[in-house]
Amino acid sequence: MYFMMSISGLTCNPSKFSCCTACVTCPSSACSLALSSICKETLREKMRFLSMTNRKHKTVPLRRGLIMKNGRIKKEIYASFGDMADNSSGVFPRIRIKDPYKRLGISKEASEEEIQAARNFLINKYAGHKPSVDAIESAHDKIIMQSFYDRKNPKINIKKKVREVTQSRYVKAITNRFQTPATSTILKTSIAFIVLGVLTVLFPTEEGPTLQVAISFILSIYFIHERLRSRIKACLYGIGAFFFSWLLGTFLMVSVMPPLLKGPRSLEVSTSLISYVLLWVSSTYLK
Repeated sequence: MYFMMSISGLTCNPSKFSCCTACVTCPSSACSLALSSICKETLREKMRFLSMTNRKHKTVPLRRGLIMKNGRIKKEIYASFGDMADNSSGVFPRIRIKDPYKRLGISKEASEEEIQAARNFLINKYAGHKPSVDAIESAHDKIIMQSFYDRKNPKINIKKKVREVTQSRYVKAITNRFQTPATSTILKTSIAFIVLGVLTVLFPTEEGPTLQVAISFILSIYFIHERLRSRIKACLYGIGAFFFSWLLGTFLMVSVMPPLLKGPRSLEVSTSLISYVLLWVSSTYLK
């Protein structure tokens, strides 16, 4: 009997089963049947106990693993909305934060689904504390109202528009035609055209500032030739800048803005001053 128990995986003290050995040694005795049934019942209870013990030891690690996994998932959910751990006190920790996005634990680029998910999660978590619920609802309402206002009154991003214009192909083609010269060149051209403008304002004639305009044309060709060292370019650039400046100045004075000065020749004098500015730019920066 002890040998059979060892094979089946049950190691017991042989002294506890002396009754079984007695039954084997004296099978003709009257108590052999009773002792045999008692021994079998004892073995059955022992095997049932061992099987239950093995099952218990197998299921405990599984339950512990599930608990750890659930706790990790719960912590990840809390962290996604700004809570690194579950707050057992039931009070919203960011109740005093004024920024509604920071209060809900989301970014300003969050979608409507993310905003609603953050609100629902925090409401369910702090449902037992009314000030916390009110703070969460207030932050949610502010975000929704701000997004509604932004859609109704879209803002024009001036920096973005300016960047798009400056990076366009046509603007780059124009800006590539200009370069910054030496400081001495800038000072020389500036003084020349400032003196010419002062003479035009102080001594206007009945025919208009014809002489001053002719001098400005000659000065622009001279300064362009001094920088580029090319007569053909100097003549072409000077003639083009002269006609463009006068056409633009006349258009501005007639259609866009009133004359800058008062007097019988205010229109011609104002147009001359605008053309001087454009000629100074072309004479100084055009390449």
